[in-house]
Amino acid sequence: MKKFLQEFKEFAMRGNVIDMAVGVIIGAAFGKIVTSLVNDVLMPAIGMLTGGINFSDYKWIIQKGVQEGSEIITPEVAITWGAFVQTIIDFIIIAFCIFIAIKAMNRLKREPEPVKEEPAAPAAPSEVELLTEIRDLLKKD
Repeated sequence: MKKFLQEFKEFAMRGNVIDMAVGVIIGAAFGKIVTSLVNDVLMPAIGMLTGGINFSDYKWIIQKGVQEGSEIITPEVAITWGAFVQTIIDFIIIAFCIFIAIKAMNRLKREPEPVKEEPAAPAAPSEVELLTEIRDLLKKD
């Protein structure tokens, strides 16, 4: 049992697991923000453009509910396709926002193109080499 707990501790304390946990938590919060953006900003605007349609209210009723007064005897059975459409719009917006965020991070992380260096000009002979050459020429004469 100790070995199992030790292995679990090593697994849980890895940097990648902690980073992933932070990402999941931030992702859940980001999902709530995007859901609010879709529900409270975009869908009313889309509803206005489409003549006051609220997608989340659309459904196909399979079986009507039975109600006596304020008491529900049999609940309604329905396929709420409007809520599904709204969830798809949520997903598309979240995926687009994540794409933009990752694209921005990659742009910041990308290393600049290496500068091409010009080939160095051949080095000129040093003073010692020139003097040695002059001496050798004078000796020949």
